Amino acid sequence: MLRLMHAPNPIIGQHWVNVLAAAGISCELHNRYLNGAMGEIPPDQCAPELWLVDERDEALARRLIDAASNGPPTGAANWRCHSCGETLEAQFTQCWQCGATRDPRHE
Repeated sequence: MLRLMHAPNPIIGQHWVNVLAAAGISCELHNRYLNGAMGEIPPDQCAPELWLVDERDEALARRLIDAASNGPPTGAANWRCHSCGETLEAQFTQCWQCGATRDPRHE
């Protein structure tokens, strides 16, 4: 296992776990309940930590977390749902109208 990074809080840490899981990357969120121990334990040791099960996923995991944290680049194009034809803004990965997941092969 490889410690990938600290998360700013447990909610963001769990979001990152979900982003990586959706991409098929196995990971674990450690220290999610240590916030209450701050003061007794140094703060840098209480922060939630994201751990990868397979070290070979590190580069892709970092790119996915960066994209999830920063959103689409400025000026990114809208996309059209391949299922219902609805036009959606770049930051959305699922169609609000029919629930279909964005498929880059159909853009």
